[in-house]
Formats: sequence, structure tokens, C-alpha cells
Amino acid sequence: MQYFLDRIRIAVAEATRTPPDQIRVEQPRDASKGDFAVPCFVLAKAANANPAQFAAELATKLAGDLIEMEVAVAGPFLNFRVERGELAKRTIESILDAGLSFGSSEEGRTKRIVIDMSSPNIAKPMSVGHLRSTVIGAAVKRLHKFLGFETFGINHIGDWGSQFGKLVAAVRRWGGGVDLENDPIKALLDLYVRYHEEEGKDPSLDEEARAAFRELESGVDGEVRAIWRRLTELSLAEFEKIYARLGVEFDLVRGEAYYETHLDATVQRIVDAGITEESQGALIVDLESIKKGMPPCLLRKTDGTTLYATRDLAAVFERWELHHFERCLYVVGMDQRLHFQQLKAVLKRLELFWEPRVVHVDFGMLRLPEGKMSTRKGRVVFLDDVLDRAVQEARRIIVEKNPGLADLDRVAEQVGVGAVVFNDLKRERVKDIEFVWEEVLSFEGETGPYVQYTHARLSSILRKAKESGEGAVPPDWGAVGDAASVLLSLGRFPQVVRSAAEHAEPSEVTQYLLGLCRETNSWYASTRVLGEAPPATAARLALVAAIQTVLATGLGLLGLAAPAEM
Repeated sequence: MQYFLDRIRIAVAEATRTPPDQIRVEQPRDASKGDFAVPCFVLAKAANANPAQFAAELATKLAGDLIEMEVAVAGPFLNFRVERGELAKRTIESILDAGLSFGSSEEGRTKRIVIDMSSPNIAKPMSVGHLRSTVIGAAVKRLHKFLGFETFGINHIGDWGSQFGKLVAAVRRWGGGVDLENDPIKALLDLYVRYHEEEGKDPSLDEEARAAFRELESGVDGEVRAIWRRLTELSLAEFEKIYARLGVEFDLVRGEAYYETHLDATVQRIVDAGITEESQGALIVDLESIKKGMPPCLLRKTDGTTLYATRDLAAVFERWELHHFERCLYVVGMDQRLHFQQLKAVLKRLELFWEPRVVHVDFGMLRLPEGKMSTRKGRVVFLDDVLDRAVQEARRIIVEKNPGLADLDRVAEQVGVGAVVFNDLKRERVKDIEFVWEEVLSFEGETGPYVQYTHARLSSILRKAKESGEGAVPPDWGAVGDAASVLLSLGRFPQVVRSAAEHAEPSEVTQYLLGLCRETNSWYASTRVLGEAPPATAARLALVAAIQTVLATGLGLLGLAAPAEM
């Protein structure tokens, strides 16, 4: 694809004496018009000419330069149709030569992307609500790494805050009635829910929780801190099991508590900049000058305790000092949009040149049909339960359709977990999602298993060809001329990867894969691959291998396995 784009840009640039990077090449809305199109509005304006007349004259000049393409005029547009054998040869060979690296680049070399993702709270279960930040963040990290960026994924654990005072109080009062050692997440959830059920009836409970948090912040290494450490250890061990199933890894797992020793210096830095003031005994940064009506950023409460914003400021200061990042991406739900607007506003008031590089990659919320999930009310769907049910459903379907499949359990895990991940990533991230079991567990239609099955089907064709010895002759590229839409889609893959990374939008990849599968299955349904004239079979097998390669690469970028059999 890039070869043809470059050929068109260079030819048009030479004919119009315009820099190649100013030549816009796009896809026609109507595929019957051609494979590529150059709108001539800007070029004609520079020449003080009528766009349609300019396009017609330009077509005449280009006819002899682009011998592998047909050039046609459609009003102010120049349309180009590549000779099908040439399109097949260059597209397929470029993919097979690159293998699973097709679409990658070194454009990000020497640049670092820091990604803050997942970030569950200690002592709470990882629910389906945590899935979004985890899988979106992991996909964005893979996309950037594929483009040569140095990536650094951070799991910024919520292990600090007033809720820990509440949990300490709950553990002291009712900890003997739950199984913290063998089932820690359920036990902690039960304690958290009970606290909120009891706090309205017993005023002393709230004061006990406040006192516990004050002691925690004081740095005293006593009973409160011992309980807090134990809860953290138990939670992290449980989280790690889920991350392993999702295939998600972090370069750094660090809790908010780490920044406890950084807070005084962070606050002092902002005070020294002359942008703080006191308001009713609290220390704030007024942000009205950045955006009218924006609430102030609270750095320290009247009782001297710090807030989430203070710790996030300490964290971003350290991240800049350590990484000098190209971008620092916070993959956090849109319900935290104000928080990040305030964070960036403080950085702007500090006149830090790197403030624009800090980006909130927000996403829509995941809700249950009965409303928003709430840990304190116990209205939550555990993520490991969702993964277990999806794997069970995958196993049931595989047993029905392919009972003799080797490694049944491994493939069922790949397909089941893949279905859950793909279901989340297939929508634009800013859209809210309603969690419906039937949809999550559906393996029909626009799903991860559909893409995985297409890959497995292509793998099966290649295995049969290898067994029969077919495809070992020079290909007749004209034999795949009927697959032009597939070839053009394959050629677009590098552009899709770059766009998905730039926009931190994995759904661009999922939608691309779904479209490629639809086109592939349509072509395969009307075309015989094996058992034809050897040169034709060789070309079609090469196309099958190219599609299989791109599907495997795309699935891998999303965090899904590409089973060879299903």
C-alpha cells in the first residue's frame, strides 16, 4: 500500500511542482471509482485554476508516468486503480517478507510513552468495571511498542486514602468473622459493605475510622500500618492472578502510599511557585484563570491530610524527572475528567512546558442493567467470575464442534478470555457499556472468537496445503485479482495501527479486523484455494498466509491469542 501511495504522491508532486508531503491521497467513498483518490481543490487553487479542469489536465500528464495504474477523472478528483496482479504481488510479498512485524516501525525510537493503567483499589475486588482501564491501557501500550516507542506501563494502585481507615476499623470489629487468608477479596468486600451498613447507626465507627487514617498518615509503624500492609499484600496477590489470565504486564506496580514521603516537597514546590492560597484553613490552587468556573485544586485539607490530587501531582513530577516522556497517558474513566482537568491546570499554572504531553485517555463507564456498580452496596460483578463463565462457554462450544481438539483447556481459555477482552475493545472507548451476560458470552457475530476462528480456518488451509505439497510453484498473481478489497484492506493495516496509537483508540484495530474477516470469508466462499492450477493455488495460498499473518498480529496487539485450531 505504501508503495502505491508514494508513487502517486511523487508523480503528482513532480507534475505540479508541489512538495510530496502536501499531496493528499485518500480512498474514494465509492470503491467502484478506484483504489485511491487525490482531491485537486488545494492544488488548483494554488494554480489559480478550476479544480475539475485542473484534474483533467493533470490526468493527461500522469497517464504515461504511472503505467501500473489507470488514472481517471471524476470532477475535481483524480482516481487511481492499480493493476490487480501488481497490487497482489506487492501487497502479499511485503506482508510475508515482514511476517508478524508487518505494520511495525521505528518512528517512535528514542521516545518514551508512560501509561498509567488499571489502577485498582486495594481491599476491593477487581470487578468488570476495572477491565476497561486494564485492557485499553494494555492495548495502547502494545500499539506504541509496535511502532518503536519505548513504553513504560504503570499500575498506580489505590492503596491510600480515608477508605483504609474504614477498613482498619472494620477489620478490628468484625475481622474474626471472615476468611481473610483463604478468600481475601470476598472477605474484604464483606467488611467494606458492612462498614457502610453500620456507620449510620453507630457514630463512633466513623470517628474510629478517622483516627485510624490519621495514624496511617502519621507514619507510626503500629497496628494500623500492619493491618494496612497485610491487606495490600493479600489484594496484590489476587490481582496478579487476573492479570496473568489477561496477559497484562506492568513495568512498575506502585501504590499511592509510595508518594507519602514526596508530599511535603510537592506541596512546597507549588507554594514556592506562588500559586497557592488558604481557603477556610485548607491549602488550594485557584484555577479560575485557566478555565472560568473550574473548582480549585485542594492540596491539603484543614486537618493536614492530603488528597488524591496531591499524590497525583507528586507522581507526575517524578514521572517527568525519570522519563522525560513524549506522552504520559492516564487511562482512567471519564468520571475522573474534572480531576485530570485540574491536574493539568495546576501544571499549566506552574508554566511547565511538558503539560500538553499529559493526556487523560478517558473511557465510558461500564454499568449493570440495574444501575452503576457500587462496591459499598455490594452491587458488583467480579472479573474472575466473568472470565470463568466465558471460558466455560467456550469449552462447551468447542466440545460440540471439535471434540477431538488437542489442548482443549488451553484453547478454551484463549477463546473465552479473548471474547471478554474483544467485547470491551470493539467499541469506541468513550461510549458507555451496559454489562449484559448474554452479550459478553456470545461467540457469534462481531466477536473475538469470530476473528480467532477465521485465523484458525486459514491456518487449517495452510496445513492441508503443506501436507499435500501444494503452493511450491511461482504464483500467478492475477489469480487473486478478485480479492482486491481484501488486498486493499491488508495494505491499510500499518495506517490503522498508527492511527489507533495516536488516538489511543484500540477499537480502530478491532473494527479493522472484523472488516478484514468479513471480506476474507466472502472471498473464500466464492473462490477455491486448493486443488486448482498450481500457479493459481500458489497465489491464493500466499494471500491466505498474508491474511493469517495480519490477523495474528492484530489479535496480538489487542491482547488476544491466535489459535491455529478451534
